[in-house]
Amino acid sequence: MKPETKELCWIDNHCHFSNEGSEKDVIQEGIKAGVQKFINIGTDLESSKQAVRLAELFPNTVFATAGIHPHDASKGIEGIHELLSKPEIVAVGECGLDFYYNHSPAEQQKEVFSSHIGYANEKDMPLVIHTRDAWEETFNILDSEGTPSRTVFHCFTGGPQEAEMALARGANLSFSGIITFKNAPEVREALKMTPIDRIMIETDSPYLAPVPKRGKKNYPAYLPYIAERVATEINMGIADLSKALWNNTNKFYSLPQETTPRT
Repeated sequence: MKPETKELCWIDNHCHFSNEGSEKDVIQEGIKAGVQKFINIGTDLESSKQAVRLAELFPNTVFATAGIHPHDASKGIEGIHELLSKPEIVAVGECGLDFYYNHSPAEQQKEVFSSHIGYANEKDMPLVIHTRDAWEETFNILDSEGTPSRTVFHCFTGGPQEAEMALARGANLSFSGIITFKNAPEVREALKMTPIDRIMIETDSPYLAPVPKRGKKNYPAYLPYIAERVATEINMGIADLSKALWNNTNKFYSLPQETTPRT
């Protein structure tokens, strides 16, 4: 049974559309669940271009980012800077460091991450960070390059210490379905210490479906499950949370304020 959030408006701060021809259905199901805007994340040059194309098809509903995921850092960053001039692109990333999988060499990850930070600072655009098993290195590079004024740690998986360090640098924290997992008490502690104006939520779909959908393919329509758990953890009414997160995310990405007609 889905949470009763039909009259509330949400923004999925971080999702990945599959480009399999089912995007329209996924978007419509999300809208029915109250998700009115979708930040579709680029992870390499081609997916960033695809994100632009989808945003063109769904103006004021789907918005794109352009970046190179650390897994793909070995491919280089060519073409991303040019894409950032597209009006559909609202942020740089996702980018960062992933020393858990190490699909690209660490030094290449660092170089590509630094370039993204430079782009975000140059263009005064938001920066979307992925970090895994690389907190110290991530903060060191941010300090060296200068943390962009609008920075978000997507799918935040740290605890209170990492949250404190991210917040001290002016960053926002985005919480995913992990917030609903039994084995993530440290993430919930980080949530509780995060100021309400620095919180966003995401599905990271098609990954990390929240309880009670855990283990299944994830969709933006499941975002209300995450919202309900966040509201419970911080002892906030769901309507007030909806308003706060709507304002936070629109402001962070400088999105147009119109909402999408419900279907």
